[in-house]
Amino acid sequence: MGSLGTNVLENNLGCGLNPLDPEEFRKHGHMVIDFLADYYRDIEKYPVRSQVEPGYLKKCLPDTAPYNPESMETIMKDIQNHIVPGLTHWQSPNYFAYFPSSGSTAGFLGEMLSTGFNVVGFNWMSSPAATELETIVMDWLGKMLKLPSSFLFSGNGGGVLQGTTCEAILCTLTAARDRKLNEIGRENIGRLVVYGSDQTHCALQKAAQIAGINPSNFRAVATSKKTNFGLSPESLRTAIAKDLESGLVPLFLCPTVGTTSSTAVDPIGPLCDVAKEYGLWVHIDAAYAGSACICPEFRHFIDGVESADSFSFNAHKWFFTTLDCCCLWVKDPSALVKALSTNPEYLRNKATESKQVVDYKDWQIALSRRFRSMKLWMVLRTYGVANLRNFLRTHVKMAKHFEGLVAMDKRFEIVVPRNFAMVCFRLLPPADDGENGSADDRANELNRKLLEGINSSGRIYMTHAVVGGTYMIRFAVGATLTEDRHVNLAWKVAKEHADSMLNSMANGHI
Repeated sequence: MGSLGTNVLENNLGCGLNPLDPEEFRKHGHMVIDFLADYYRDIEKYPVRSQVEPGYLKKCLPDTAPYNPESMETIMKDIQNHIVPGLTHWQSPNYFAYFPSSGSTAGFLGEMLSTGFNVVGFNWMSSPAATELETIVMDWLGKMLKLPSSFLFSGNGGGVLQGTTCEAILCTLTAARDRKLNEIGRENIGRLVVYGSDQTHCALQKAAQIAGINPSNFRAVATSKKTNFGLSPESLRTAIAKDLESGLVPLFLCPTVGTTSSTAVDPIGPLCDVAKEYGLWVHIDAAYAGSACICPEFRHFIDGVESADSFSFNAHKWFFTTLDCCCLWVKDPSALVKALSTNPEYLRNKATESKQVVDYKDWQIALSRRFRSMKLWMVLRTYGVANLRNFLRTHVKMAKHFEGLVAMDKRFEIVVPRNFAMVCFRLLPPADDGENGSADDRANELNRKLLEGINSSGRIYMTHAVVGGTYMIRFAVGATLTEDRHVNLAWKVAKEHADSMLNSMANGHI
């Protein structure tokens, strides 16, 4: 076909014939960057929590994919009109729900480079830079956290970037399982026991299920307000002793630094002491709070890490690196490799056989893997340790400010001590509200209604947890764009809705 015919076809289709045409990419890339820049500029105009109803999008889009190409202008218009209304805006400065997924320009650009190169770095040979940058970045970050040298490549340990904490826990649990079964025989898998607390993330239970642990051998050891819902070493020892009496085999313990419900901190050192007596693998889950431990004033929360077998935190939560990016360090990489490696003929190569390189395919569940270290490297280099510490400290300072506002209003209470940048609070019911049921039940229902009213307004977004039977509202500071004025607005909105509810109750309308 001549050039005239090609041009006619391109005009008819609305795009070029080459899906990676550099000029088309440049043009459309600028459109997307401009769109996102405007999105962040205007993000406060959107309700933080999406207000759409289930099934809304099906009513907006056709039943089938287009047969012919559509213009980028048309697609971007649909994104603005149909996709944006269905987003809960995690990057909004008024987002205080769950845990943060803080972003940054550096993280975004690193993600662009990773996606743009689109390498599949399953082993060293498939892209040497992807592997080697990851080993370097993980040692950098380990040193920032003052992890013992046994967790670093320079000390015969090593780090790997997983997608999520769920993957990190599953990989380490699988390594622990195989190591133990090699000692006692694979027929004994039904005797293995996994330990966490009743505050441990559900990722541990899911990992145990996938790894073939008998569901009846999963232990969520009870915590209490007495220990601020941290796991007691004495309770762990009691649970282990009971299992040993029953002929079971203790395998794996997962202490948490910054639990999901209340940011409770398990005492790592004392728990490791108990675990080591019985030969358990200890994996420390610091998914949220690990970021803060680059600051000297928070580093003590992971004291005792030197006695653990593995440690992880999510850089995509509170470290300004876009999803997904979970940092996992292990003391014994060979345990991961033995449990997770495969060596088919089509992946054999001289570099692997030399044993002088890392093949990350053997440190994770999947074969394929993304160039995640690019975005983490960009974040570390663009901001530097000093600025990253200051970003984190600013969020903690804002959370302290919110905590002070709550404490000054006697209608509210702080439910658990604040750790890091999250405040857990609740509204107290009036003593003479005339309602039936226990005071705790009334308080729980009151706060459910309060939170739903706040979130339905679209002005701010918070989520809840139930700890020790108490329903509480979680206020988590961590969005990159959040400033003091947004924290003050959040408290203003919470008070306004509380005032309205209490007035309605006083007038008999609720």
